[in-house]
Amino acid sequence: MSTIIDKIDQEQIKQDVTPFNTGDTVRVHTRVIEGDKERIQIFAGIVIARKGSGLHKAFTVRRISYGEGVERVFPLYSPRVAKIEVTKKGSVRRARLHYLRGRKGKEAMNVRELFTQGGNDAVSGTAAAATEA
Repeated sequence: MSTIIDKIDQEQIKQDVTPFNTGDTVRVHTRVIEGDKERIQIFAGIVIARKGSGLHKAFTVRRISYGEGVERVFPLYSPRVAKIEVTKKGSVRRARLHYLRGRKGKEAMNVRELFTQGGNDAVSGTAAAATEA
């Protein structure tokens, strides 16, 4: 029984999906049906999470629209997703970027994460400036 389901899943998986990772800035082209017409709508933003396995993979894209954060979850192999374009590669150290939800303005679009660990800047490897009181 399980092999039959696996076979059906393999037939449904698209082979021409653009590879992308968390932190990348993408443009997702989705098919929208309004009445009897079909058009393409673009949702552009940063990929903040990927989840699932096999046919059930999904990814979450976040963007700032009119000062409000908007997130949308897309099934990776959905026929409604026409195309995924990677406009900018991100450099992150996390699998899920939910910390971007608390940021405002340009800070929310910056995915290069800087933090200190053990007195050294973990990204550049230089010693952090110590402040004495």
